[in-house]
Amino acid sequence: MSSLAGLVQPTTRQLLTGTALLFLTAFYSPLTVLMLTPVYGSAPAHIFHGYGVALVGAAGWFLKDYIQRLTGRRALFLLPVVAFWVPTLQSFLFASSSVMGNPFGAVVTEVISYYPLLLLSVACAGKLVQSGLDLGRHGDAVAEHVPLVVSYVLYKTGEKFAKAFLAKFIGTTFFFSRAGLQLLLPVFYTAIAPSKFLLFAIPSLLFSMTSNVHMNSGALNSFLNEEGFALVARQDSTTGYISVLDNLNDGFRVMRCDHSLLGGQWTKMPNNYNPAVMDPIYSVFTMLEAVRLVETDHGEPRVDANSKALVIGLGVGTTPSALIHHGIETTIVELDPVVHKFATEYFHLPSNHIAAIEDATAFVKRTPPAQYDYIVHDVFTGGVEPLELFTLEFLESLSSLLKDDGVIAINYAGDISLYPAALTVRTIQYVFPTCRIFREASDSDLTTDFTNMVIFCKKSSATPLTFRDPVSADYMGSKFRQMYLMPKVEIDASRFETIEKGGRRVLHSMNTHLLHKYQDRSALEHWNIMRHVLPDFVWENW
Repeated sequence: MSSLAGLVQPTTRQLLTGTALLFLTAFYSPLTVLMLTPVYGSAPAHIFHGYGVALVGAAGWFLKDYIQRLTGRRALFLLPVVAFWVPTLQSFLFASSSVMGNPFGAVVTEVISYYPLLLLSVACAGKLVQSGLDLGRHGDAVAEHVPLVVSYVLYKTGEKFAKAFLAKFIGTTFFFSRAGLQLLLPVFYTAIAPSKFLLFAIPSLLFSMTSNVHMNSGALNSFLNEEGFALVARQDSTTGYISVLDNLNDGFRVMRCDHSLLGGQWTKMPNNYNPAVMDPIYSVFTMLEAVRLVETDHGEPRVDANSKALVIGLGVGTTPSALIHHGIETTIVELDPVVHKFATEYFHLPSNHIAAIEDATAFVKRTPPAQYDYIVHDVFTGGVEPLELFTLEFLESLSSLLKDDGVIAINYAGDISLYPAALTVRTIQYVFPTCRIFREASDSDLTTDFTNMVIFCKKSSATPLTFRDPVSADYMGSKFRQMYLMPKVEIDASRFETIEKGGRRVLHSMNTHLLHKYQDRSALEHWNIMRHVLPDFVWENW
């Protein structure tokens, strides 16, 4: 085994090796966030990640000479060992997420598992790039600062490539999954710096292959079965880690996306009870079906035959399944192909619908106007609302797709005491002047202001919005729908009229970045709620 001093020579080889290290290090940045999101949520995982990477990366560069002396100039050969231990350390740290809390637990996990790799990688890569450029003859300032700038540019280029790669290929094979990549990337480190130190990586590698639940479905299911749960399916995808879980004791099935639930259905039902559409575990999805019950301006009930509905955001498919059962031609816009696949295979989504697997903004832009009698807008995921789908511009585009007597139901999930909720309601009312707002439960039933709020609106403003009384066919043989189909707990819209100091009346697409701090707060609140919906071990063992 040669030392780093023997390798560092003013050659192209050293520059290429340093570049490869920086690209590998950059790839770990978004990958580490992906590993954190099933346990801590997407927004909380990002809160301090950028700051931490910048600080540790800078420390690696400026301490590169000290680190080489401290490790006896063998830091390069320690990198593969550290990389192989990252997933094992994360696995053990995730088990303490409920104790550490959020976002503190996410920070601690990165400090112990990822930052040591980042520190060593930048130190080694910086030394190699500096030696490869060999700018000493131009003075100390040039010899130190030009390699620093070059290293930064290489790192940012690698990070950009990593994000593009993950967006396109995540989940296509095991080694392109978030867990599989944590086995693949250390192999590349090994190719750069093979050594006998790799013997110290064997215990971690054995654990990863046999007992790490993130990499071994058999190990995960064995653990979950002992706690009364079963893994039905799982796959990484464009919007996050998607899985289907059965609760074997209480009798329900859910679809998970990172640290959030997209919905679920009851699977354990009384004998001779067979609703046409499975009962959801959340009443809000049944309430959304009431979009059919909104009366026309003439007070007439709407006719399902020859009607068309657009559903933006699929979840497990409860609401679109009901619309399809009622004979309504239903188009579903869903960004994530795995969500659509799992809803079809595991949640009884009927096949007789039009599926548009694409971004909702792109779909709306290319769709001719006045197409739909009903629109259901239900896009909450990952603990936050996608702000771009609540802007004035997007909602105006949605309005153009409704027929003149059309109706829209918008599900907003969040803390309704915060500024974004009021801003969202005002934006909706600016586009749709005739609205009524309902929440999932009454104030006395809640211990938090985080709730589902459904805004029903008509395109026409000729008459107030009213609902017809449901009939037996509306319930589709479901006792659950008899209880929850009709919206009951109405919210006074006047509570959202006050504009706080420095606030805006409506949300424009150019201003969505101003709400990120509120989204972080909402995501942390949602994280705590989810930890009461399912046990900690379910979220920690994905």
